Amino acid sequence: MAGFDTIVIGGGPGGYVAAIRAAQLGQKVAVIDSDKAGGRCLNYACIPAKTILHTAEVYDEVNRHGADLGIKATGVGIEWPKVQARRESVSKTLEGGVEMLWKKNKVEFIHGAARLVGAKEVEVGGETHQAESVILATGSVPVALPGIDFSDRVLDTWGAWSPDKQPKSIVVAGAGASGAEITSAYSRMGTAVTLVEMLDRVLPTEEPEMSRVVERQFSEDGVDLRMGAKVEGVTEQKTAVKVKVGDDEIKADFLAVAGGRRPDVDELGLEAAGLSLDETGKIAVDSTMQTSVEGVYAIGDLVAGPALAHKASEEGVVAAEAIAGLDAHAVDPHLIPRATFCHPQVASVGMTEEQAKAEGHEVKVGKFKIGGTGASVVYDDRAGMVKIVGDAEIGEILGAHIVGNSACDMISEVVNTMALEGGFPELARIIHPHPTVSEAVLDAARAVEGWATHA
Repeated sequence: MAGFDTIVIGGGPGGYVAAIRAAQLGQKVAVIDSDKAGGRCLNYACIPAKTILHTAEVYDEVNRHGADLGIKATGVGIEWPKVQARRESVSKTLEGGVEMLWKKNKVEFIHGAARLVGAKEVEVGGETHQAESVILATGSVPVALPGIDFSDRVLDTWGAWSPDKQPKSIVVAGAGASGAEITSAYSRMGTAVTLVEMLDRVLPTEEPEMSRVVERQFSEDGVDLRMGAKVEGVTEQKTAVKVKVGDDEIKADFLAVAGGRRPDVDELGLEAAGLSLDETGKIAVDSTMQTSVEGVYAIGDLVAGPALAHKASEEGVVAAEAIAGLDAHAVDPHLIPRATFCHPQVASVGMTEEQAKAEGHEVKVGKFKIGGTGASVVYDDRAGMVKIVGDAEIGEILGAHIVGNSACDMISEVVNTMALEGGFPELARIIHPHPTVSEAVLDAARAVEGWATHA
């Protein structure tokens, strides 16, 4: 029976960061995972998606816009085996990086399926390991559509990013972040895409103005948008599927389901530790990520909040610091940035305008089109915008919403301003480098009080 101060079950972005932080604080730490270092995000989800999205971006830039940039290119095409080889290489490189960090911090990596046999006992391959504390970080798994099972032709998101051949056509069910990214990548690489969403718009949880910009781009990219519709049935054939959407039947190479996910706990043995899921299907935790059982912590997709890698990582830090006896800071749900890497990107933090009004705030809003910056002309990023939602009485930033080619990087400065208790008046006085697209954030903050320079 091997003993550790802390055992982390799951080596994804929450688990591997938790393990490193625990080791930095002097803990003897083990990470247990039945798959590769870095978990699903690094190997099957976030990183593969962004790798292929980058290929789509470069291809589209040269193929459709190269002439405008003074680039003469002939015979431009997609070599799918090389696209997939690069995707695999990127993940492999980062997987090795995670393992290197574990070794550097003397974290032991135990490869195998972990099962709790007690609150602080974990069984792997017939061997039991004890720990003073256990952090559960097993993430989530995809959920199929009702009455439709995953198969060779009905794909989850990993299947959508890793087919043997580039699809000539694909139906994507779900226009949230994952569905928007799959749609964006394939449509820009020449695949015929039909995007189906039950609600009335793309990215339905984002600000409507942001959704409209993305929808316009998707239409320009040739996407068949079916908003306010749902997949009602699938007929699988040897080399295709027929997807029933309303009264229509759409034939495509694949159906990609980019809908919900659920906590990956089926094989974890929660009962042995005295744990169970709450009415939302998640594990209840306190502000330090500790469950109802002392010494057992849960993070990431297993607990409430958005299923985001960066949220899981920060929760891993909080859990590790709490275990080490530090005054761990709770994760503020209002300061978790959301990021969708479609083209154009969409990023946000905090409340929408509608949510802020519903909570009783006297709201002031500043909007600024990215096309008003000099850099937007240089970098061909003219369609996007920045929206700041502020509290009129105290100047607090209640939310920020950005759509544009660099939105997922740009959102960070607003998150930082909010975290340091700055408001839109402070953001409006921060000097931004010129020429950069980030100057749109500056003018959006100034627009809240009606003095945007380039409006």
